[in-house]
Amino acid sequence: MKELVIYIVKALVDNPGEVEVREVESDKGIIVEIKVSASDIGKVIGREGRIIKAIRTVVSCASAKMDKKVSVEITE
Repeated sequence: MKELVIYIVKALVDNPGEVEVREVESDKGIIVEIKVSASDIGKVIGREGRIIKAIRTVVSCASAKMDKKVSVEITE
């Protein structure tokens, strides 16, 4: 999942070198945390959250094939 999120987010932002993605295991599943520069947060979230919702949908579909629950969060 981490590689998928990195690929999508780096294509969206102006500073792809500052993209950091990490996976955290929890009792509820896997949490994918995205960290981007302050100027790129709006590009990842999108208008009314449409971009981040689309990223979450793609990750959810990909994780369903692996029988795992994965959530995507943006950290600062």
